[in-house]
Amino acid sequence: MLRLYDTRSRQLESVVAPGARVVRVYTCGPTVYRYAHVGNLRSYLLPDLIRRVLERHRVGTVLCQNITDVGHLVDDDEIDASGEDKVLQQARREGRSALEIARFYEDAFRRDTAALNMRPPEYTPRATETIDLMIEMIEGLIEKGHAYALDDGSVYFDARSFPTYGEISGNRLDALKPAHRLEAVDPRKRFHADWALWKGSDRDMTWETPWGRGFPGWHIECSAMSLRFLGEHIDIHTGGKDLRFPHHEDERAQSNASVGHDVVKHWVHGEHLLFDGRKMAKSTGNVVLLSDVEAAGLDPLAVRLALLEHRYRQQMNLTWDTLQAADRTLRRWRQRVAEWAESPSAPIAKEYRDRAQTALDDDLDTPTTLRVLRELEKDESVPPGARFETFLHLDNVLGLDLSIDIGKPRVAPVLPPGAAELLEARAQAREAKDWPASDRLRDELAALGVKVTDTPEGQTWS
Repeated sequence: MLRLYDTRSRQLESVVAPGARVVRVYTCGPTVYRYAHVGNLRSYLLPDLIRRVLERHRVGTVLCQNITDVGHLVDDDEIDASGEDKVLQQARREGRSALEIARFYEDAFRRDTAALNMRPPEYTPRATETIDLMIEMIEGLIEKGHAYALDDGSVYFDARSFPTYGEISGNRLDALKPAHRLEAVDPRKRFHADWALWKGSDRDMTWETPWGRGFPGWHIECSAMSLRFLGEHIDIHTGGKDLRFPHHEDERAQSNASVGHDVVKHWVHGEHLLFDGRKMAKSTGNVVLLSDVEAAGLDPLAVRLALLEHRYRQQMNLTWDTLQAADRTLRRWRQRVAEWAESPSAPIAKEYRDRAQTALDDDLDTPTTLRVLRELEKDESVPPGARFETFLHLDNVLGLDLSIDIGKPRVAPVLPPGAAELLEARAQAREAKDWPASDRLRDELAALGVKVTDTPEGQTWS
C-alpha cells in the first residue's frame, strides 16, 4: 500500500487505514490573481498522483481543493500576514474588478490543470462563497477561548492556547520573533505570534459579522472549507514546502482547536522547482507558463513527464533542454505504443509492472517507474503485445496519454525550416574532419528539435 513522507512525524507512513476504501485529501488551491507557472503546477501534480496510485489499490479518493479569491495578503511569509490583498492589488493593476480578476485566473488555472491531465477535484469551494462557514468557525473559536475580538472588528487566534503549535515546521512559539517590520505587529495582540482570523476593514470585498465588518484571514479559509467538505477526519493534506509555515501551522491550530482533536492525519509537502538554476520569480525573469511551453511547439504533457523525472519532495531544476527531451520521449513512447498495438495482445509483463508499482508505493518514486518503462521499451524478449498492455496499465498512473496515436496514419517526420541545410553542412564538415564545426551544427540542430545520430553509414536524424 502507498506510503508517503509525513512532514509532521518526519517518517514514511502508510496513508490508508486498514480496511479503508476511501481516502480524504485536502490540497491548498491557487490564489487566483495571476497565471500559475510550471513551478506552481508541480504542487497540484502531487494530489493527482496520490489519487491515481490509490486507484491501483482499488481505494477511492475524495479531493477538496480550495480557490482563494480573497484574504491572501502580500506578506504571506509572516505568521500574521499584512499588506494588500493579492486579488485586489492585481485588479487595480489591470483596471478590472476583483471578481473579474478572480474568475479569469481561476478559469486559466483549470485549463492548465486539464492540459496536464490532472483530474478535477470533487470539491473546489471558493473563499468568497463560503464566508458563512468562516464566520461560524470564528464564533466557535471565540467561545472556546482560542480567539479574541478587538474593537475595530478584527479577531485574533490566541497562539498560546494551542500548545503543539510548530509540530509541522519545527518552529516553537517561544522562539518566534516579531515580524521584520515593527509596524506589522498589532500592539493590541495578546502575544506577538497571534494571527488574524478576521481583519476589520471597510475596503472592497468585505462582509458584516457579529464583531464588525471586514474580511477573512487566509489561514481560516482552508480550515473552514476542509472541515465543511471533508469532515473532522482528513487522511492527507498536501501543499508546497513553503506552506508549512505559517499557513499550515496556523491552519492546523485553528482546525484542531475548533473540533478538539487532530483533524489531519498526514501532512505531505512537495519541494520547490527551479528553472535554469534559480527559483521561478518575476524578479529573475524566468517565469515559465504552460502557454509558453505550448508556444515553443512542445506538448504540455512534456511538462508532466519532466516533473515525473524527480520525486515530488526533491528539488528539481527544469530547463528548456529537459522539456525538449521530455517531449521527444513522450512522442517516441506514443509511437511505440501505436506500433505495439498492431501486434497480438499478450498478458502484462508482471515483473516490470510489479517493480513499477513497488516504486510508486514507495513515496511516489516516479523516477524509478520511468526507468522501468525505459528498460521495458528496449527489452525485445517481452512480446510487443505485453509491452503495449504494460505501458498503458502504468499510464493510468503517469497520465501521459500514451495511447493517443493508436490507429492514426503514420506521418513521415518533417524537418523544421533550415534544418535540411544544417544537416547538409554538417555532413560536409564531417567529411572534412572539421569536428568543432560538426559539434556546433549538431547543437544548432538540437535547438531546432532535431536529434542527430552518427552511424558507420553516415548521420541519421529524428
